[in-house]
Amino acid sequence: MTPVLPTPSLPDALYLLDYFGLAVFAISGALLAAEKRQTLVTFLFFAVVTGVGGGTVRDLLIGAPVFWVHRNATLGICLAAGLAVWFTARHRWNERAILWFDALGLAAYSTYGASKALAFEVAPVPAFAMGVLTACAGGIIRDVLAGDPSILMRPEIYVTAAALSSALFVLLYVVGLHALPAAAIAFIAAFALRALAITTGLKLPGYSER
Repeated sequence: MTPVLPTPSLPDALYLLDYFGLAVFAISGALLAAEKRQTLVTFLFFAVVTGVGGGTVRDLLIGAPVFWVHRNATLGICLAAGLAVWFTARHRWNERAILWFDALGLAAYSTYGASKALAFEVAPVPAFAMGVLTACAGGIIRDVLAGDPSILMRPEIYVTAAALSSALFVLLYVVGLHALPAAAIAFIAAFALRALAITTGLKLPGYSER
């Protein structure tokens, strides 16, 4: 039997950030299933895949125990999120709800992903990449399964917001700021940028042939 690797300790508030990101990403996955009028099984599947997708890829890359394998609560949160959306009247969800839940998950997971990578002694630049990956991989998998254009192929600011959060956390932590205020600053910055993109349509310029 392969031994379970020890998990470096992180501040409790960062673990709460992990659960928060998990829940809102799972809700965003279930909302996409609702938008496409899918079955309950698809609701639950999309909730789980969106919730754990990014963190699974991150943990495999940094050599950490995959975070949902040894805890019942993780999948429980995803399944509860899927059921909550399923049993909620459709009119209670705004058409743009998926964007806002996704924005919250993006900010939370990019911050937490970078912090967990640093806790496992990943170098700062790869830790930054792990934060972006944690925030974006679940949404990419969700969109591909749903047959929607991937977030990577859209000009809207999405990955950039994750990169801002992850970079800020790594930079602030490396220069000596405590993990909690660093995480708060990174989370707020990412959510603010993504919110600006949602409300104003802010986009990155595309490549133009010359």
